[in-house]
Amino acid sequence: MPNNNGRVGIYGVSYPGWLTAVAGIGAHPALKAISPQAPMGDTWMGDDFFHQGAFRLTYGLEYAWMMEASTDLSITPSPARYDTFEWYLSYPTLGALARAVGADAWPSWRRFVAHPAYDTAWQARSLPRYFTHTTVPTLTVGGWWDQEDEFGPLASYKVLERTDTAGINHLVMGPWYHGQWSGDSGTALGNVRFGRATGVDYRALQSKWFGYWLKGEGDGKVAEATLFDAGTNTWREFDSWPPATAMHRHLYFGANGSLSFTAPADTAGSDWFVSDPARPVPYRPRPVERTYSPTSRWRRWETEDQRFVDGRQDVLTWQTAPLTEDVTVAGNVVAHLFASTTGSDADWVAKLIDVYPDTIPDRPGMGGYELMVTGEIMRGRYRQSWEHPAPIRRNAVLPFTVDLHQQAYTFRRGHRIMVQVQSSWFPLYDRNPQTFVPNIFTAGPEAYRAQVHRVYRTARYPSSVEVDVLP
Repeated sequence: MPNNNGRVGIYGVSYPGWLTAVAGIGAHPALKAISPQAPMGDTWMGDDFFHQGAFRLTYGLEYAWMMEASTDLSITPSPARYDTFEWYLSYPTLGALARAVGADAWPSWRRFVAHPAYDTAWQARSLPRYFTHTTVPTLTVGGWWDQEDEFGPLASYKVLERTDTAGINHLVMGPWYHGQWSGDSGTALGNVRFGRATGVDYRALQSKWFGYWLKGEGDGKVAEATLFDAGTNTWREFDSWPPATAMHRHLYFGANGSLSFTAPADTAGSDWFVSDPARPVPYRPRPVERTYSPTSRWRRWETEDQRFVDGRQDVLTWQTAPLTEDVTVAGNVVAHLFASTTGSDADWVAKLIDVYPDTIPDRPGMGGYELMVTGEIMRGRYRQSWEHPAPIRRNAVLPFTVDLHQQAYTFRRGHRIMVQVQSSWFPLYDRNPQTFVPNIFTAGPEAYRAQVHRVYRTARYPSSVEVDVLP
């Protein structure tokens, strides 16, 4: 091709981000720089279709409906209710829902049904498994509140870093929904404001980075990890990620809804709730519009005020006193739950939340706001193996690990840190029957039963959220 200098760069967002990452595997000699942005790294473990075993019902169904119900996109998802929470709840099982909308004819849905566990069908499509050599300068980009693919960028960067001997692997994470950085100003997401045009900031960095590798412009100096801290509304730069200086600390659940960095000394203590599949916890304030409808709040749901579930008896809450100094989380966030159930299966949702002070002088409407800094779900049947599900022993206290991935966020002095635990996030995730069956996609209505779940907080069973904290 004429009029070029022989240097090729590739970038893309979402599926094009996946294609960009693939181009870096056994790369063509002319390829000098790639930027995979919001690539789905593993669509069973933490991206589009499953999260740690729990099926993403609204996204998985409506995306397959849109893409595969017709060859020309002429058929679009058409739930019969404006509030899809009511519509999804009207079907007693996943099988009944699939028959009603014709999902059994869609290739993706058939794959979901045939491969509910993390078998070779999903493992073979896990992109990070193919990153064996880091040879092309790579700028991986993602959003802390990416409602579709937050897992992919973090997982991809981590694996590429293992073989990066030349210092050419870089990470950028900003306060964005899926792809927001590519065209939006990035000054806000939902009700949360960032005090600067983060999208513009990023595009300047992207231009500088590609300018160096493709045109030899500038010095090419970019931090190993450039991450936005939405607690202080500042960009932070790190020479390793997670930072080598970060300390592993635990936020322990305590009596009377308390949360602290002090381990419990009690020999007895627990909190319980009834999880009822007939009355699941909504994942965002209702009405829950179609995922891709013009009025949908799909892009902003992760920054919605979590007070909409306050007072529900099936949501457990622990929180600190107002902080006397800033606490900066930088790195991994993992919930370690010691829990039991009267059933033989259970989902566990954990959320790390920033509770704003009651008074915000410049934004009175944000007083007491509960911002989910990060949250995630795992399906209990996979507590011992992602590949081989097994029943949970009834009424046995067992450990459950919920990987909340990573964050760079400062909980400011005067704020509170909160943790919420629940067992449904509907209809984003399907309802766990809570009675073990070989395949939830084919479960009958008799399997769906209310059960009592109990979370322990004792010296022997110290449930907590582990966070990497900067000194």
